[in-house]
Order: sequence, then structure tokens, then C-alpha cells
Amino acid sequence: MSRLHRENHLVSRIGWLRAAVLGANDGIVSTASLIVGVASSSAASSDVLIAGIAGMVAGAMSMAAGEYVSVSSQSDTEQADLARERQELATQPEAEREELAQLYVKRGVEIELARRVADQLMEKDALEAHARDELGISEITTARPVVAALTSALTFAVGAAMPLGMVLIAPASSLVTAVSIASLLFLAVLGAVGAKAGGANVLKATVRVTFWGAFAMALTAGIGTLVGRAV
Repeated sequence: MSRLHRENHLVSRIGWLRAAVLGANDGIVSTASLIVGVASSSAASSDVLIAGIAGMVAGAMSMAAGEYVSVSSQSDTEQADLARERQELATQPEAEREELAQLYVKRGVEIELARRVADQLMEKDALEAHARDELGISEITTARPVVAALTSALTFAVGAAMPLGMVLIAPASSLVTAVSIASLLFLAVLGAVGAKAGGANVLKATVRVTFWGAFAMALTAGIGTLVGRAV
């Protein structure tokens, strides 16, 4: 006799994990790049710190607003589709039942069995069945604007605090080097943790995140140096 067991699939984390990794990564890269760029222009340490704090606050608010608007648009689209599906179920139940059955047929189920499955699922919750199998909307993937916004803002601030901390403890003469090295280490850790949480390849994710972070900081450092010399 087989025993039922509870499975915790990693896809259930996709909503908050995407926002968390994006927020923390953006917080580290954008703030470190800003700090490196300003410091490369020979600015005073106090000016670099002020610029970094301003970047952290502005970035966190921008991430929150951007995520909320973006995910709200997704949520609005989902609700519009559900409303249309609800109307079709009320006015054309037989056509909707056959449509659901044909979806199962395309997946390899025999037509008679597919119709019985469609009948049973629609008897339980017709809208849920069509939302999941026709529209691809489920409890796991449904849009959550507030959660996405808060997660992005919080993780951005946490990520930004890491290079900002280096401004406080690193000597002015080696500020660019210290912030760059520390930020790349932070990015590597973030890439590994995000990959581990999502069940992805740790090495590949770590290299990808670190490479693009290094590229962004190198670019802004170069621009900061040029501007500093010009001014």
C-alpha cells in the first residue's frame, strides 16, 4: 500500500523569489555602480555616501512602484480573462465543456475520457478548471502586486546597504577597489542563494550575476573617471 506524501515544488516560490532576487541584485549593482562612479570622479567620501543613500532610497521606491504597476497590469489582465470566462460559462456551458475536453485530448487523453474528466472538474468548480487549463492561471502563478512591490523594495534596500556599508569602513584611497570587490562577492553569494532556492544551477547563476555586475561597475567607473577629469 503506497503512502501519500506532501511535495513542496520549487515553482511555488516563483512569485516572491523573482521579485526578491531582482530587487537585491538591482540594489547591489545600481548602488555599487553609483558609488564607484561618483568616487571615481574624485568626490569626497561624504558626497559619495550621500549619493549612495539617495540612490538606495530612490531605487527602493522605484522598484516598489515599478513592480506594483507591472504586476497590477498582469492582475488586471487575469481578472478580465476570468470575467469573460465566467460569462461564457454562464451563457455557453456545453461549448465550454467541449472546449475543456478538447484541451485534454490534445494532451493525449481519449475523447470519451476527456469529456468525463471535463464533466467532473466543471461540476466541482468550472471557473477554476478553465482558469487553470485554458488560461494557465493558478494559485501559484497568479499576480500579487502588493507582495511583489514590498519584496522588491525591501530586498533592494538590503542589497544597496551592502556597498553602502563599505563606504563607511573603507579608506577613501581604496574606496573604489573595496566597494567593487565587496559588491562582486555580494553578487556571487546572491546568485548562489537565488539559484539554490530556485533549484537552478548554482555555478551558472553565480557567474552570470557576477559578470553583469562587474560590467556595470566597470562602465560607471570609466564614466566617472572621464567626468571627473573633464570637470
